[in-house]
Amino acid sequence: MTSHQVRFAELSAKTMSALLDGDLPTARAESGVELGELFVGDRAKWLWNYRLKQLETQPEAAGWIARAVLATPPEAQGEVVVGYAGFHGPPDADGMVEVGYTVDPQYQRRGYAKAILAALLDRAAAESAVRVVRATISPDNVASLATIAPFGFTRNGEQWDEEDGLELIFERPA
Repeated sequence: MTSHQVRFAELSAKTMSALLDGDLPTARAESGVELGELFVGDRAKWLWNYRLKQLETQPEAAGWIARAVLATPPEAQGEVVVGYAGFHGPPDADGMVEVGYTVDPQYQRRGYAKAILAALLDRAAAESAVRVVRATISPDNVASLATIAPFGFTRNGEQWDEEDGLELIFERPA
């Protein structure tokens, strides 16, 4: 389905705190990867703030959230960070996890979102506690709708998200 191989590098609370402060040198040193401007934009800062608050009340979520995504693009001499991804948290009481991912604009439309989604689905399938994987997408986000299309997701309703507005809910078995 995708020709790209991706791997994830965990972003610790210390890394997320540095990113929230806009301190890329500290975040890079803490994470061990070359995080770029994507990680300190307004949208990303909202995410780091949200995830840090989540970790305060749900420390077990650390193994599920906030990962840098690394790949080796054909034009690169080695691995580069192409985005960030993870789940919204560990499986809930019904065994559901929700995926989230962002691809750096310079790597969009090149198959990285599908590679990231495939890797997240593999991670979910490897966990016995996960039974369902969810993706929520704005009805206007044609690229994300196309990304999930080949992965067997079924539309299962809609919701209103305070941050993102109307979202369509898609689910598939883990």
